[in-house]
Amino acid sequence: MASPSGLQSGLSRQPFEIWCSDKKNACVIPGNVVEGTLTKTIINEPKEVTLMNGITASLNMQNCQSVEMYFNSEKRLAEKTPEVGETVSGLLVKKTFTYQIMALDDLHVFSQLSTENISQRITIAYTGAFGVLEHRLKQILESVESLPDEESEGPAFRVHERLTVKYESEKHISLHWRSDPISDMVSDSVVALVLNISCEIPKVFVESEEATKTEEENNKKAEKVVHALLVSLLGDVKFGENGKLVISVDGNVGHLDKQSGNVESENEGLKERVRVAF
Repeated sequence: MASPSGLQSGLSRQPFEIWCSDKKNACVIPGNVVEGTLTKTIINEPKEVTLMNGITASLNMQNCQSVEMYFNSEKRLAEKTPEVGETVSGLLVKKTFTYQIMALDDLHVFSQLSTENISQRITIAYTGAFGVLEHRLKQILESVESLPDEESEGPAFRVHERLTVKYESEKHISLHWRSDPISDMVSDSVVALVLNISCEIPKVFVESEEATKTEEENNKKAEKVVHALLVSLLGDVKFGENGKLVISVDGNVGHLDKQSGNVESENEGLKERVRVAF
């Protein structure tokens, strides 16, 4: 293989002039040809060609047939043809006047773009007991798991398998997570909870079996915290009928059932946003 493909000069022209008179040789031309080039001339199968030194040489190479080469490369979004009305999620990539939707893992394969992971860390002032913080978060969030000291180099726990909360000192804790829309939302929720608990430190204590609060009191506290979190994440959140929360965002309205977690809204985007936040 040699360039230029037009056989006008250089590395491609030199071996061509040496080999063109021998019928045992072949010349494979990939891609399009340009008018006025030697490539365009030999496609018309002339009997002779003029060499660079002006001498005429016979051309014994035959123009046989076009060769088509197929490259099979799997694209994750193209593995299955989406049905009508089905949501396709990916990255919209623009190149010149062409738009393509790609899966994140395919971006570096089918474009010149690359992806990077952003690890975030934030330190929060907290003077309460670390065990109390973990206990309170377990009451409110669905998934809070303690981590062994040898894995985290100190007291720590993980929230929703996305965020790690570490004990740094008597006055500080730190939050660690890999940035993405859902993990960022989880981190915002935990920060709001930590700040709320910090304001109530004199009232907070680890519940013992003898002094367990009633389920009704715990539910009321949980409702207040959930309402505060949704306000911080979504804005306009009000109490509606039958214990439901009414969320308004950009003129769209959704109704959240705090008991079942069901969300009712005509706007699918708001419906999914509320569901994830809750």
